[in-house]
Amino acid sequence: MSDATRRRERLAEARLYLVTDGGLSDEALEAALRGGVDMVQLRDRDLDDDALLARAAAWRRICDAHRALLWVNDRPDLALAAGADGVHVGQDDMPVAEARERSGGELLVGLSTHAPDQLEAGIAAGADQLSVGPVWETPTKPGRPATGIEYVRAAAALRPPQPWFAIGGIDGGNVDKVAAAGAERVVVTRAIREAADPESAAAFLRAGLEETSVGSAG
Repeated sequence: MSDATRRRERLAEARLYLVTDGGLSDEALEAALRGGVDMVQLRDRDLDDDALLARAAAWRRICDAHRALLWVNDRPDLALAAGADGVHVGQDDMPVAEARERSGGELLVGLSTHAPDQLEAGIAAGADQLSVGPVWETPTKPGRPATGIEYVRAAAALRPPQPWFAIGGIDGGNVDKVAAAGAERVVVTRAIREAADPESAAAFLRAGLEETSVGSAG
């Protein structure tokens, strides 16, 4: 099986996506992965390139041990050097096609979207995965207005062929709401990064997501 095929199969199975800075300890990352996180994105604009590469390479080894995908934010060059699975870009970053070209087609490419027209453009651009939000305002993206649960419903109605993840202010107290709105996958940050027990926090999120999705399907 090729790396590209393996990555896409794991992406299709992914449900719980942790986005965090390099300050998360290796122990906390491993705990989150044990709890059910199956994708991790390293997003840290404060680290220099050497530190970012070292962190990504260390996380690559940890993610491999748990069959989890590793993404790097906005840096296809460092993602490639670290052996990551994907690079994630935003609306103000390089286009999907450029990210794919810079990685020589070796990396999965994820894209943030904040409105239905951006989601449709991301689908057309061939992004491998799409994030939808922020559903609620979040301090990790100050100044970005919340899209509300309505955008999650719109994304679910659109039925993108690519995996898509609801993002923004999602935690154990509201994951059932985004799941009930049609999201089968979510991105979290503080809900795990700030948890006293990252493993339990991840397991709780995953259970809430899966139970609500099953109930909605039924």
